[in-house]
Amino acid sequence: MERLRVIDSHTAGEPTRVLVDSKIDLGCGSMAERRARFQSDADRYRRALLCEPRGSEIMVGAIVCQPVDPTCLAGVIFFNNVGYLGMCGHGLIGVVRTLGYLERITAGDYLIETPVGLVPVSYDGKNGVSLENVASFRHQADVLLSVPGLGEVVGDVAWGGNWFFLVKTEIAPLEPSNVAILTRITTAIRDALRRESITGSDGSEIDHIELFAAPRDPHHDSRNFVLCPGGAYDRSPCGTGTSAKIACLASDQRLAPGETWRQESVIGTMFEGSYRIVEGAILPRITGEAFVTSDATMIIEANDPLAWGISG
Repeated sequence: MERLRVIDSHTAGEPTRVLVDSKIDLGCGSMAERRARFQSDADRYRRALLCEPRGSEIMVGAIVCQPVDPTCLAGVIFFNNVGYLGMCGHGLIGVVRTLGYLERITAGDYLIETPVGLVPVSYDGKNGVSLENVASFRHQADVLLSVPGLGEVVGDVAWGGNWFFLVKTEIAPLEPSNVAILTRITTAIRDALRRESITGSDGSEIDHIELFAAPRDPHHDSRNFVLCPGGAYDRSPCGTGTSAKIACLASDQRLAPGETWRQESVIGTMFEGSYRIVEGAILPRITGEAFVTSDATMIIEANDPLAWGISG
């Protein structure tokens, strides 16, 4: 029998499951190298924690590691029900809140090492976390895409720690009652990107699709719907998606450095975003709140035929 301690939280409605005090040996090397080792040698733990019967398609997981860079508080590897992520904004906010819950940190500023770079974070000692994301940028503007059943849609390809296609064409109302329709639409867009071989700058798959509309709350700037790689939608406004949006706004000179952008999710929760420019790079800052929902022990029984997850 194997026991794994996890702390669950939600950030603006989107859940994060953090594996703490892990005995999984990922060796040394960078977070990217350890992520690759996790995937090749220990992927069963990802499936066990995030796939049914213990997990679900909406949950993002994180494992906290010793950092390579001694100036960092910790290293973090993110994963979901179908694979691994470079960065996860809502997930990192959840990780920082989890470390606060465990009394491993107090209010202050820290550095977190991720597979895509170092991320500064600020913790208010309660539920609020701000992070300065990795350099974000727009790779292609106004890409015209033919989508079966939808016709032509226009969008930008941008990086915010993951690859996004940010759809400019308004297609359907962004309401919780429309989630099934919105999921079908964004899945069709992602399939069309694959067929047309439209990728990120490094040839990587664009695995996040983001729709936009006017916000419900007049104090916010925009409302979004984000399809995640596992096929579920993001309940939060999506930290990396908001970073990609900010990169596009900055490129269009529609948002000045230091100006606040309030991004509303499809369920009405909100992230605040802004950015600064360092050596020509756009560095988005995302602020949100996370709340701990459980402190649990996952049990893996050796004779359980579904011990390592139903799918994934």
